[in-house]
Amino acid sequence: MLATGGHRRAALGAGVSFKVSQSNAKPERALTVLHVDDDPVNLRVVEEILTAFGHRAVKALSGAEALEQLGAQAFDVVLMDIHMPEMSGIEVLKRIRGSLGPERDTPVIALTADILSREPSEYLALGFAGFVPKPVMVQGLIAAVTRAAGVAQPALRLRRAG
Repeated sequence: MLATGGHRRAALGAGVSFKVSQSNAKPERALTVLHVDDDPVNLRVVEEILTAFGHRAVKALSGAEALEQLGAQAFDVVLMDIHMPEMSGIEVLKRIRGSLGPERDTPVIALTADILSREPSEYLALGFAGFVPKPVMVQGLIAAVTRAAGVAQPALRLRRAG
């Protein structure tokens, strides 16, 4: 992420970047977000978006790693990839909700490129606090995270950097 004259620029890979006006990017409060995805590129893209909006991203490459992280520290929100090897995002959510610790109440947002096998309402019925399709759109991601965490969403003024 680069800071340039009152704006922050985040690169999203493949030559795509965006600018966020610093005055509009400040959240009501900074959130700590656990992002669980088996794809390092997806983890990097979401981290860039979250940090551009003043939030902290913690990354986990698997469901097992996510459960370990959740047991070690508190998170405001979890972004959960649905299709991962060894343990699906749905299975991780079931384990989170079945735990005895405070993490059981952490809002979990489903993140998936598979928009054909389930409707967003089905993810909500499974216990997810929201749904974000991949490829991730900046405004949709920030809106879902702030809504799930119960904080006011900053005004979003984005434009493609170029």
